[in-house]
Order: sequence, then C-alpha cells, then structure tokens
Amino acid sequence: MEAEITAVLPSIDPIITDYSVGFLTHASTSTSPEADIEFAEAISAVTSILLDAAPPSVSEASVTGLIDKLVAQLNAAHGENRRAFSGRAKKLDQTIHMASQKNISSTMGLVGGGVDIDAVGTRKVESKVDKKKLEKAERKIKAKQDKKVMKNVTYEASKLIATDEQQSYDDFYMAVNPLQLGQSSQGKSKDIKIDNVDVQIGGKRILSDTTLTLAYGRRYGLVGQNGIGKSTLLRALSRREVAVPTHITILHVEQEIMGDDTPALQAVLDADVWRKHLLAEQDRISKELKILESKPDPITITASQGFPNQERDELDSLLSEVHAKLAEIESDKAEPRAASILAGLGFSAERQQDPTRTFSGGWRMRLALARALFCKPDLLLLDEPSNMLDVPSITFLSEYLQDYPSTILVVSHDRAFLNEVATDIIHQHSERLDYYKGGNFDSFYATKEERRKTAKREYENQMAYRKHLQTFIDKFRYNAAKSSEAQSRIKKLEKLPVLEAPEDEYSVVFKFPDVEKLSPPIIQMQNVSFSYTPGKPIVEKVDLDVQLDSRIGIVGPNGAGKTTVLKLLIGQLSPSSGLITQNPRLRIGFFAQHHVDALDLNSSAVAFCAKMFPGRTDEEYRRHLGAFGITGTTGLQKMALLSGGQKSRVAFACLSLTNPHILVLDEPSNHLDVEAMDALSNALRNFHGGVLMVSHDVTMLANVCTHLWVCDNGSVESFPGDIKAYKKRIIEQANAAGVVKHH
Repeated sequence: MEAEITAVLPSIDPIITDYSVGFLTHASTSTSPEADIEFAEAISAVTSILLDAAPPSVSEASVTGLIDKLVAQLNAAHGENRRAFSGRAKKLDQTIHMASQKNISSTMGLVGGGVDIDAVGTRKVESKVDKKKLEKAERKIKAKQDKKVMKNVTYEASKLIATDEQQSYDDFYMAVNPLQLGQSSQGKSKDIKIDNVDVQIGGKRILSDTTLTLAYGRRYGLVGQNGIGKSTLLRALSRREVAVPTHITILHVEQEIMGDDTPALQAVLDADVWRKHLLAEQDRISKELKILESKPDPITITASQGFPNQERDELDSLLSEVHAKLAEIESDKAEPRAASILAGLGFSAERQQDPTRTFSGGWRMRLALARALFCKPDLLLLDEPSNMLDVPSITFLSEYLQDYPSTILVVSHDRAFLNEVATDIIHQHSERLDYYKGGNFDSFYATKEERRKTAKREYENQMAYRKHLQTFIDKFRYNAAKSSEAQSRIKKLEKLPVLEAPEDEYSVVFKFPDVEKLSPPIIQMQNVSFSYTPGKPIVEKVDLDVQLDSRIGIVGPNGAGKTTVLKLLIGQLSPSSGLITQNPRLRIGFFAQHHVDALDLNSSAVAFCAKMFPGRTDEEYRRHLGAFGITGTTGLQKMALLSGGQKSRVAFACLSLTNPHILVLDEPSNHLDVEAMDALSNALRNFHGGVLMVSHDVTMLANVCTHLWVCDNGSVESFPGDIKAYKKRIIEQANAAGVVKHH
C-alpha cells in the first residue's frame, strides 16, 4: 500500500505514509460492533491527511482515486472479518464523531491528549502504528496546517508583547534565525510579501486583510498616528508570527541590553550568535581532530583494503561547512567593523573596553543599536532609533544606513532622519498599509495630502450624483410616463462603484496659555560650574541668559551635561560654584525626558489631571486634553494602555495647566508623531513665554529655535550657525577622526 501512495504522491513524508497505512489497516481489522463506523471515519481522516500533504500539482481526484484503491485492497483482505460481526451491530441513535471521543485523535490528529487506537475497539488488538512516528506525523501535519492559516492569523496582545523571561538573547536569536550549515542563502530571493494579514491587539483591530511588501535592499519608513499599531507590526515580524521565509534573517532593535561585566566591544561581537556559535564549533571540531590524530589509527592496518576513517571524514566535512559559513558572514572582519560602529555611535576606544553595566540607559540603547548594525540581518527592524541618540549619533546613523545593503523597516517620526534614510514610505492608517515608492518623507507628505483631497472630491461628486439620481427615482418611479426613465436611473445607480468615505483630515493643535509679562532678569547663569565628584566637573564656567522671547536649543553629545544644565536652571540641582538668578514671580514648566515616570499609569488622563490640578469639571479636563490630541474615550482609559506618543501628549497637557512663563524641555519630540510634532512646534513658536530645549530632532530645532548652544567638553557655548551648519561640522569632524562606514 505504501507503494501506491508513493506512486501518486512521490514527495510525501514517509512518516505520513506509515501513519495513513497503519490507521486504515487497523480500522479495517477492528472487530468491534462499531467497526463499519470506525472504518468510515478512518477513510475520511486519511483522505484529509493526504489531501493536505499533496502538492498543488496533484488533483483532488487523484487523491480520492488513491483512497478508493486502498479501501478496495483492505476490503479484499479483511472484509470477511468485519462481515462476521456485522450481525451484532446495532443502529445508533446518533453518529459517533471520533474527534469528540476522549483520548482519540481528531481528523487531523490535533485534538485530545495522546492517540490510543488500541482502545477504539472492544477487544484488545495490537496496533500496527508506531506511536512515536504517529505523534511526529501529527506534529508535522499541525505545523503544515498552521503555516497555511498563518497568513490570516489574528495576533493577540499577549502573544506580541509578553516574552519568555527565561529565554536568553542567544536562544531567541537562534529560534528566530535557525543556522543551517551547508545551505547558503545566496541566490534565494529575500523579497518579502505577506498577504491577507489581520492584526488585533487588546480587542482593537490594527490591520485588516492588508498586504506587507518589502523589496530586498529598500529602506522603508513606517509612519502613522500615535497608537495606530506600528510597533505591534514590527514585533509580529520580529517573532516570525508572519510567514517570513527562514533563510531571511531578522533582528529587531526594541529595548536596551542588560548590563554585566562584558566589555562593550565584546557585547557587540557576541550579538552575532551565528558567528559565536560557529567559532565555538570550529574550536570543538579542531580539538576532536587533534585528539584523533594523536591516537594510533586502527584503520591504517586495513587502509590498503580501502576502508576510510569515517569519523575523521565526517569531522573534516563539518569543519569545511563551518569555515564556509564563517567566510560567508566575513567573520575575519568582525572586530574592526564592530569598533567602527561603536565609534560612530559615540563610544571612544577606551569606553569600548568598559563593562556594559557601567553605561546608562541611553548608552545601553546605543549598544543595542550597534549590535544590530553589526549583525547585518537581511531584515533590520528599528523602532524609533533616534529617541535615545544625540544629534552627532543620529547623523552617523543616517549616514551609515544610507549604504546599508539589506532591507530596513524603521518606525520613526523624525522627518529629517526619514528624508535622509528612507527610499520608500509605508503609511499605516485605517487598518491598512499604503505605499509611497521612491520618495522621502516630504514627498510622501505632499502626495498623501493630494491623494486624500482627490479621494474626497471623488466621494463628494459621487454622493451628489447618487442624490440626483435618487431624487429622480423617488419622484417618477410610479409615474407611467416616466417609469422607463426611472428604471434606467435605478440601473445606473446600481452600477456605480461603492466608494468609501475618505478619512477626516488628522490634525492636532497644542496650545500653551498666555502669561503676564515679567521684568528682566528672567533667568541668568553666571560663571556656573557643577560636579558630582570634586575635581571632575560636568560643566564649568557656564553663562546663559533666558528671556521671555528666547528660543534656545541646546545640542551636543549624550553625557556632555545638557540635562544637567536644565536641572541647574530649574533648581533641581545647586551649582558647585557661580550664581543663578531668576525673577521671584517666575513659573517654570519642565518637561522631563522620562516624563512617563511622573504619570500614574493605573489612572486615566482625566483622573490624573483632576488629581494634580483640582478645581475643574471632568468635561473641562476632557476638553483640555482634546486640544492635545487625547480625544474621545482615550482620556478615560488607563494610561498604561496608551502609546508612548499619547503619554507624551498627556504630559504636555499637564504642563500647560501650570501656566508657565518659561518652558524647559528635555527631548520633547520623543514618541510624538509627525502631526503632533508640527503642532508642538507651532505652539512653541506662538508661545508668549521663553523656550529652552534639549532636542535631537533636527526639524523641530530648525522650526523653533533661533539660537543654538553647544554643550561639549564641559562647556556651553553659543554656536554661530543653524542646525544644518552644526550637522555639517559633525560630519567633517567624524571624517577627520577617521570614523568611516564599514558594511
């Protein structure tokens, strides 16, 4: 019988063949009163299994013909046994479905615990099925079935966000990117196309029946409103919860690395788990070969008879495959490439040797980014990479990614970064993905608006035409003289294409309250120095003057003391020397880089505002939050459920309730979408008080700030040019220092 199956299905797994034959044979030899029913169920089950295992080239008719042939053989061999007991059979009140019986395999062998075929009949009959093979076959069938439906799977929040705390980075990397020796990915297509994807999180639908297409070597910017589900999509891809081919390697930069005693450079080298594993395997094989060579070779005596040393040959072959894979991933160039990436992200040669535990959160995030760039995955997933980077590091990253050889999918709201990096834009909205090919963010923005206006015009024109037709139909439908014309218009109405109403234009308006005038000086820093440890100043001899019309941007490398200067200004830190003076009636509004820490995530935005700034009605708080884009029921949800950008808006809404004269902002653009950043820029320009901000967002600095101050090497000095001139200086300094790109 195996031969008949193989003749029709030559590529079928032998385990499935054994399982099918065993299942049918066992059912045909059953002598229980329900033998006929069991045999019919077995035929149905095996038919489903073989249809599922059949390649597209084999028709359903061929498979059903095969089943008929097998059944005829079994009836000829075992039919008499069953007929001998048929007289005892009773008519059942209802059909028995084997899949519903406890401990009995369903049609696909996926329901219940084990599969106890011996217990199906009333008499103990020795099963002809190897149970281990049977279980393996069921697992393979389940995996095949899961793969078929994976394209249309609905992702749950717990599946995407919850991770196995016990799973190490190495284990997760190897699970997502299995290493296959002897198989090169060269020559295989690395384009990705995922059809009919539905994504749902927390009961909210993110994507419906959409297509994700990523052409290899293109750099895609994924954009959309806060809370639309961009990060959710990246997580689904990073865990292969969509059908990405296994020869395409994937790496997702999502969170900072855990600190330990590993030097930063070694942490980057260790990130390439394939290389780490291959080098360990190379050492192991080399040692085993050395041991074999040191022992007397028993085969030497019979070498003339042509018996090879099988163990040595197998090790030699495996070592060759390991060497080939190491050459493919350019393992010999690893260390200088890792050092170059770290240098570009701000790590000096000395700091590259420091243990990872000595770095702050922002620097650990840079390490995570350096590890991903070093691994060179075929699909690199970046979620807001610029949030934890300073302007020099963002400049390096954008320059580096422009020559990146593989596919990039990056979520970012940094307009200047996307303009420099992205070759294509994917707009996530209305539960779908729209593609804007061959253009940067600015061209996407202009095209998107034009598309929206065109769709709105078409929809309005059609609705007007529909109304015109319907009015005539309603008026003359029952008029004998006009009935034929009415029928003609009914047909026209039925043939009109159904257009979806275009989505409303998304807009956010931030507004800070007007403040009364104050007489100067507002805030002055005179010859101010500060150090946590005596003799090691963070900043020294700082002179800074902030007025009600100031628009000052402070830039510089991370760790240079920018946030320290802000904390000195607002009084959170006291200077080690020097003088800070401010108007006694001055109110300062401070937006911290880690503003989420100040929010009660178990409370709603409305309740939090009422608690922190009492004296207004819930409706007034909702209106106030609505002005910052927290609309509808969003203001009534627990803030733990809000996206990072939505939490930022709540923080800005609270900030405006303090009615400040001076806004001191530390990385205000983090997590905000483009519309919210534009709204914030407009609000800051129109604000009647002063603004002092530390920011890495080039667009916001260009739109808001009239003066730049550079914080570096312990000093804070006025920069004579604008942000573009500052970026140009950074690139020139990097080139002079020899920080170049290596891929």
